[in-house]
Amino acid sequence: MAVEELQSIIKRCQILEEQDFKEEDFGLFQLAGQRCIDEGHIDQLLEVIQNEKNKVIIKNMGWNLIGPVVRCLLWNNKEDDKRKYFLMLDLLVKLCNPKELLLGLLELIEEPSGKQISQIILLLLQPLQTVIQKLHSNKSYSVGLALSTIWSQLSLLPVPYSKEQIQTDDYGLCQCCKALIEFTKPFVKEATDDKENSLENQRLKDELLKFCFKSLKCPLLTAQFLEQSEEAENDPLRSFASEIIGFLSAIGYPFPKMIFNHGKKKKTWDYLEFEEEEDKQLADSLASLAYLVFVQGISIDQLPMVLSPSYLLQFNMGHIEVFLQRTEESVFSKGLDLLENSLLRMEDNSLLHQYLEIKSFLTVPQGLVKVMTLCPDETLRKKGLAMLQLYINKLDSQGKYTLFRCLLNTSNHSGVEAFIIQNIKNQIDISLKRTHNNKWFTGPQLISLLDLVLFLPEGAETDLLQNSDRIMASLNLLRYLVIKDNENDNQTGLWTELGKIENNFLKPLHTGLNMSKAHYEAEIKNSQENSQEVQRSKEFCSVTVGGEEMPNMPPEMQLKVLHSALFTFDLIESVLARVEELIEIKTKSTSEENTGIK
Repeated sequence: MAVEELQSIIKRCQILEEQDFKEEDFGLFQLAGQRCIDEGHIDQLLEVIQNEKNKVIIKNMGWNLIGPVVRCLLWNNKEDDKRKYFLMLDLLVKLCNPKELLLGLLELIEEPSGKQISQIILLLLQPLQTVIQKLHSNKSYSVGLALSTIWSQLSLLPVPYSKEQIQTDDYGLCQCCKALIEFTKPFVKEATDDKENSLENQRLKDELLKFCFKSLKCPLLTAQFLEQSEEAENDPLRSFASEIIGFLSAIGYPFPKMIFNHGKKKKTWDYLEFEEEEDKQLADSLASLAYLVFVQGISIDQLPMVLSPSYLLQFNMGHIEVFLQRTEESVFSKGLDLLENSLLRMEDNSLLHQYLEIKSFLTVPQGLVKVMTLCPDETLRKKGLAMLQLYINKLDSQGKYTLFRCLLNTSNHSGVEAFIIQNIKNQIDISLKRTHNNKWFTGPQLISLLDLVLFLPEGAETDLLQNSDRIMASLNLLRYLVIKDNENDNQTGLWTELGKIENNFLKPLHTGLNMSKAHYEAEIKNSQENSQEVQRSKEFCSVTVGGEEMPNMPPEMQLKVLHSALFTFDLIESVLARVEELIEIKTKSTSEENTGIK
């Protein structure tokens, strides 16, 4: 029945001119063709398509059969039927109106979700390429529309991050990336072969440029790459990245051009939309590109050898900032790698303090602090700490001093502040051992820095347990200064400021320790009393510490926590006592020396 309906429509349309086809004819042809496919009349439908007499009809109406044919190719597992459907698809691509076919194919690509996305893209990329190459006018628009549609679908697929995931490629992303490169190559060649650089050719380059930068953002921004050199050659995502960078170079945007134009008012892009949106829309893409070149080494041989390490660091700092602002571990870990790569090119103490006037040179270390304190992955937290130390090592003395002040004021984390205080101690030690003192870590400049270190934020009311790391580091620094700097020499300025330090730090600390110990001892007593009641009722007990109720836990666990807090206070108290003892010994010794001189 379906075949007869199709033949009837064909006969009626054969006698009509192309412009006389009605909308009703298109609908009836599609319906009859669909029924032929559903009922398995594949051979008869092929005969209709191949018949030369039906050429005009198929040209105008055949594209309506693309959807049913493609769905059969996806779901029909019979090899003989699939061979016929492939033949039908090839014939339709060859015979149908390319404009109509283009829209039909793109609609099919937009339909699926999940694992079906890659299946239909892999099936239709070759036909889509053929259809676009048949278009003679406004090809750039068609190329851009196709690439944008494909990219939008691919961006929905999860990016594999382990070797196993890359190899299994469950969602087909790696296969699609490889096929997409082959799809794009003819259009890149067409754009580069046109020596006249016509307006249409420039538009084609613009569309290719947009596609390259979209690809740098997704999937390449989050993609993980195989490390071993032998495996790297077989890494599909690395190959995709290499091809994308090659495309950029071919269409007139090699990576060195972006390096030399960085930070200048000269236009990087001929495409106006890119020029206006570079900071907002392209930040992720440019960061991804910098990582691929500097860390993965893709096309790095194109870089001139004359670029100084500090220039490359300045170029990369903005990109590192972009990475560290992201929350995905796979992304901000690339920021750590790019920072390490850039810093290792520099000598210690060679990064001039003037660079800290550039916003990213302060926001990057602040980003590292967030990684160190908030990242759930221990390996990345340790890497963040190591990168902050490496960054500190590269700065000159004034740069270190400026950064220390910044982080002490902004980190709001006792452990980070303790780390900075330890670095301050190291710099003071280096300064005191030099023949010529470093003015930034001795005298008035150091005293200004110590004002941020040797004090309690809320006086005696400060939460000593929460700030224990910072307090211990501050006491150790003070102990070091008392031992290393004699009162008569007073190279650090400590002895001039001792009265202020005692009032702002040592005395409030004494008071705070007494209050905290008394509070925790009382809580231990309460906990022990509660514990007896809990054993009778077999329930959990609660304890309030510092105005906040501790989580419900077994009594023995609560007692352990409370005793641990008391141990911390005892430790702080013992170091504090030693510091005060050293101050007394030093001042007494100096006083006796001065009396003897008189």
